[in-house]
Amino acid sequence: MDNPLRSVGAVIAGIFVGVVLTVATDALLHAMGVFPPVGKYTPDGPLALATVYRVIYSILASYVTARVAPNWPMRHALVGGGIGLVLSTVGAVITWDMNLGAHWYSIAVAAIAMPCAWVGGLLYERRAGARA
Repeated sequence: MDNPLRSVGAVIAGIFVGVVLTVATDALLHAMGVFPPVGKYTPDGPLALATVYRVIYSILASYVTARVAPNWPMRHALVGGGIGLVLSTVGAVITWDMNLGAHWYSIAVAAIAMPCAWVGGLLYERRAGARA
């Protein structure tokens, strides 16, 4: 039997993991001076670094979602990715004219959402299949 609360919880758990890791890494890199102060223009180098760790964290978040999903792990991972796509697109639209950095970064964050969700779900399914 399906448990909608567990499904919602699985998606929220993955999103939580991704957000906490990203915010903590961003804060650390700001404190270390790798990133400029919040609200200031960020050059391409730090944005490329942020893109790399966001890919890793997004895959991990989707893996967590798939791992705790009550059923259909890939579907849950992709739902989390879809939420990430919507939220990152909204973020891109809101910040587009704020001169915080190159536009490629906002586009990249939205573009990686679904592929990372798929990879995270696939990694979980392959690992779970290997244990079976």
